[in-house]
Amino acid sequence: MSRTAPANGARGEVCRELGGRQRRLCLTLGALAEMEDAFEAQGAQALTARLASPSASDLILILAILLRGGGETVDEAQIARFRASDAASAAIAAFEAAGAP
Repeated sequence: MSRTAPANGARGEVCRELGGRQRRLCLTLGALAEMEDAFEAQGAQALTARLASPSASDLILILAILLRGGGETVDEAQIARFRASDAASAAIAAFEAAGAP
């Protein structure tokens, strides 16, 4: 497993093991905008409602966006091979670290 620098909690970053290595996730403003576009949600309230019950393909997209927010380079085919429980837990942790509901 490769080493990753500690997460910057002040920035809302989290590090989680995904796909056999530590990866950094971060819910940035750019990540939120990308999710709004991807899910055709107009604003935070609409995005929150849309993400309340994500599908597996939604989770892949969400993780790709959160990983890019953390500076990771990973494609959706790689993400699709992550364990579902690890993927969901990492996404939740990233939203919680950012103080998102």
